[in-house]
Amino acid sequence: MFLQLSHTKLDVYISSRAVVLNSYTVTKNFPTYEKFGLVSQIRRAALSIHLNLAEGCAMKTKASRKRYYEISRASLIELDTAIGVSNDLGYVKMEEISSLGENIILTFKLLTGMINKT
Repeated sequence: MFLQLSHTKLDVYISSRAVVLNSYTVTKNFPTYEKFGLVSQIRRAALSIHLNLAEGCAMKTKASRKRYYEISRASLIELDTAIGVSNDLGYVKMEEISSLGENIILTFKLLTGMINKT
């Protein structure tokens, strides 16, 4: 936020930030009894995507960067799975998560590209 580093201008960084914001918005209306269950898990996974990407961009070695990108992508898969369960349980409808789904797909593609290039 305060540090205007080059990674903050990357499409993958912008996309992963949108995933975080969308995840928080989507979970606002979940049942209160899920506050420490799915809501917490979804939000932590979404934030993990963004934070691990940022941390990976700060690593000096290719191997370290790649590992953080892989962790970020794994958290993205975790998020996708949790959103799927939320949909199955009727907490969200497909039309409510379509924007999040698009961001998940885009972020997955961009992260995969970064991993393959590193």
